[in-house]
Amino acid sequence: MSTIDNASSQNAAGNKPPLRVIVSGGGTGGHIFPAISIANAVRERWADAEILFVGAEDRMEMERVPAAGYKIIGLPVAGFDRKNMLKNLPVAVKLLRSMKLARKIVTEFRPDIAVGVGGYASGPILRAASAKGVPTLLQEQNSYAGVTNKMLAQKAATICVAYEGMANFFPKEKIVLTGNPCRQDLVISDENRMRGYEFFQLDPAKRTILMVGGSLGARTLNDSIVAALPALAAQEDVQVIWQCGKYYFREMQALQAEGKIPANVHLLDFVSRMDYAYSVADLVISRAGAGSISEFCLLGKAVVLVPSPNVAEDHQTKNAQALVNKDAAVMVSDVLAPGLLFDVALSLVRNDIRLESLRRNIAEMAQHDSAKRIVDEIEKIVSAKH
Repeated sequence: MSTIDNASSQNAAGNKPPLRVIVSGGGTGGHIFPAISIANAVRERWADAEILFVGAEDRMEMERVPAAGYKIIGLPVAGFDRKNMLKNLPVAVKLLRSMKLARKIVTEFRPDIAVGVGGYASGPILRAASAKGVPTLLQEQNSYAGVTNKMLAQKAATICVAYEGMANFFPKEKIVLTGNPCRQDLVISDENRMRGYEFFQLDPAKRTILMVGGSLGARTLNDSIVAALPALAAQEDVQVIWQCGKYYFREMQALQAEGKIPANVHLLDFVSRMDYAYSVADLVISRAGAGSISEFCLLGKAVVLVPSPNVAEDHQTKNAQALVNKDAAVMVSDVLAPGLLFDVALSLVRNDIRLESLRRNIAEMAQHDSAKRIVDEIEKIVSAKH
């Protein structure tokens, strides 16, 4: 039995066959969400489009993509260990198996175009597509290009980027500035602000800081607020929404049971209504992932960024620096955050002139309708092919 059902050459009405698209990549939410957004935008333009995702078989895309309504095939691919080269023999074997499976997928699915969003799986599948004469499009979320996308750039037809200055990594003539696709359900409004105060049981008269560390949480951000709890307890005009992450929630609940978390700090494992949270927030504290930054730009939020040091090529610091260079965000390094972060945040959240300047500057960096603009590029490539 084949991996994929072979396509019929024509639909029942005898018209030209539906567009066939492979979308590949993943490993993190920062890759998966843009991938799904692009697929959704393809479906909006071509309702009968046949879309196949290809991911890494043990990564989160294997759950997230089917939940979004798309079929996915997993490759046994894994990342190389740059610190211990002896561990890479099994990785090399997985890569060879993945390349063989990728060739089979491309042969059987016969895509009109392959789209890569970065991550382990996009390497084998886009290489296999290029070898079969299938045009490829890359989407790079970060201000510092990932290894996989840099390797694939020479054979790509178009490279969609979220930051200016990407000619340092890619052929200039292939680059199109589209921005990163973001969640479309995030709306800041007076109505959502009022609902948010009620939802989080906040005082509308106080300044609100929102600290988010991703669904699992961020150790440095949690350590920083724990160190600042005595100082926060003395702040009569400031309140904090603290999303500590599911991984750390039990540990932080223990502090709450001991009475160490003051009433103006609202502890949550996960924020289910980010539209409400963003609407009430005067200031956001966050890691510097590309997807989060794109949301802050679109929503015009004043933000203090604490880049994670635990990412490839320290790209979060480079993402944050791109905003700092335009006076569109404040950055505190991970190593300094436990002693400095909340001194910076408490000073900033009361500074109306500085907050407004940050909001204005970050909003000017926003790229709107990114998924649709990427699909515009897909349409150009496919039209040129035919």
